[in-house]
Amino acid sequence: MPGRRRRYAIRGRPQAASRVMAMIRLVTCVACPLAIWGCLALWYRAPGGRWLKILAVAAWAVFSVLTLLAVSGTHPAFASAAFAAAFGALLLWWHRLVPSNDRDWADDVAQMTSGTVQGSHVVLHNVRNFDWRSEADYTQRWETRSYDLEHLRSLDMIMSYWTIRPIAHVLISFGFDGGDHVAFSVEIRRERNEEFSAIGGFFKEFELCILAADERDVVRLRTNVRREDAYLYRIRIPESAMRSLFLAYIEQANGLVRTPRFYNTVTVNCTTLIYHMMSYIVGHLPLDFRLLFSGYLPGYVYRLGALDRGYTLEELRSFGRITERARGSDGSGSFSAAIRQGIPS
Repeated sequence: MPGRRRRYAIRGRPQAASRVMAMIRLVTCVACPLAIWGCLALWYRAPGGRWLKILAVAAWAVFSVLTLLAVSGTHPAFASAAFAAAFGALLLWWHRLVPSNDRDWADDVAQMTSGTVQGSHVVLHNVRNFDWRSEADYTQRWETRSYDLEHLRSLDMIMSYWTIRPIAHVLISFGFDGGDHVAFSVEIRRERNEEFSAIGGFFKEFELCILAADERDVVRLRTNVRREDAYLYRIRIPESAMRSLFLAYIEQANGLVRTPRFYNTVTVNCTTLIYHMMSYIVGHLPLDFRLLFSGYLPGYVYRLGALDRGYTLEELRSFGRITERARGSDGSGSFSAAIRQGIPS
């Protein structure tokens, strides 16, 4: 009997060692991404200047490396518990970060659009109408404008590309009788001297804002000043749905004035907000990879039948390229009409 118990004990040791090694591998696989996430979170949101951020990131990185090494050493349970406690504290700090409307904002997002509605009559406050000479040289104008939704006649989607085809900024422009247009843009709300970062957009670096703007401001800024490439697509939905979307923008804008939100590169951006508003208006809309890669959004809209199916998508893209027309109409008093020349109505 003693010999049998000894054989069982010896046979059990490799199994126990195997379980320990499997646990170490599991802890390491989980902890490594969490350690990287912690470095990025501290880099983008740790208080203080650049050097304090570097110190915070370095301290977290060194701690993470030491604990991960200790996991495979003689005290794996203690090291795992220490990392879990430290990461828990980091998460607690993270969840206490709240968005704000009270910061030193860049001039182009210093104000937030809001609106009041009485029947079909809408008043928009803080409509941006800057005169851009360059990104650093401009005349600021924030205006109050009135619209009658009974005279809303068109809805256009404007895609502006600045790097690769999958990435674009989406503007939604509403057209009224008489040729008046107002465009809505879902933007990051940058602080002064702050620049956009797609990675920072995952880490609560920016607040979210909705701006209503004159087309000569918001479109011309992208095509003529930033030298982006823009395309305009006519959206085919009932006028009642257009009015509902206009009101949805006002509701979202007013909500952000009351309760600020963080921008998120994937979940809360210029495409997903439109998707959620339209889903509320017309019912369920299918999920699609093009909702993440906004540059391909026209293909998604075409598939839903909201673009003119009498033309191919490539034909609509060709008709709708407004870049050169915008640059050629730089000083025109009828900018909105000029960029729509040649686009099927």
